[in-house]
Amino acid sequence: MKQFLTDFSKLIKFRLTFLVVFSASVTFLIGSKVEINGVIPGIDWMKWLILIAGGFLVTSAANCFNEVIEVDLDKLMTRTKDRPMPAGHMTTGQGLVSGLVMGMLGTWLLGKLNIETGLLSVFSIFLYAFAYTPLKRKSPVAVFVGAIPGALPPLIGYVAAHGKIDEIAVILFLVQFVWQFPHFWSIAWVLDDDYKKAGFRLLPTTKRDKTSAFITFVSTLILIPVSLLPTFYGFGGYYIAGVSLISGLVFAWLAFKMWVNMDLVSAKKVMFCSFFYLPLVQVILFFDFIAK
Repeated sequence: MKQFLTDFSKLIKFRLTFLVVFSASVTFLIGSKVEINGVIPGIDWMKWLILIAGGFLVTSAANCFNEVIEVDLDKLMTRTKDRPMPAGHMTTGQGLVSGLVMGMLGTWLLGKLNIETGLLSVFSIFLYAFAYTPLKRKSPVAVFVGAIPGALPPLIGYVAAHGKIDEIAVILFLVQFVWQFPHFWSIAWVLDDDYKKAGFRLLPTTKRDKTSAFITFVSTLILIPVSLLPTFYGFGGYYIAGVSLISGLVFAWLAFKMWVNMDLVSAKKVMFCSFFYLPLVQVILFFDFIAK
């Protein structure tokens, strides 16, 4: 049982899946407090639980399909060779069936919330597994493509509660979309040696050089004004503006140091900062939003 749980956790990339579901659940709460036809519907906790369950299954399915497609490549990399399929604990057929079952069940659950949420979840699975995954070995454009499904969770969470895509939904998507770039590129910098074994080309220039580091730094600068859009458009207050500005400046400073120093220590600081940045900004935005 212990081995099964360990393998299942690696199969669905539990930490990544948790972050995705967390993002969607927070924006669901925000969407529940947005006025519809003059009425604020309030939080439907049963729908919130359905979103969490459906989002968990859909994200897990996308990760399963990713690992089925990349099983031979995962065998080459130190960080992935102990996943259940490359390690021989699970066949690709079992992985595929697991992904299909979780994908269909998760999409059904999200579709029960509204048809838009179900369609967005299907789009997310296909874009991540069948567009982003094969592109990783072909071009750095893969990061741009992968940033789209990576930024869909807050959109899915919001639409699950609110029922439609409006300017708030678009801004929530944009913040997470722009955040994806320094997040992706700092990870790619840290893991570049391992990624090269599988032929992945994820850095902006496909290698650790000054240009890649500079582009990563610029992406953190772009994130600062984008993160201030909630306040500019009036659904965020001064608290989220202050937190977004301070955390964005810290993020940018660490990326600047990475550009100057060109070392793994600096890249790891950018990477770990990206892990904390997004949940911090989303949680503060929620509390700031409901306090207005």
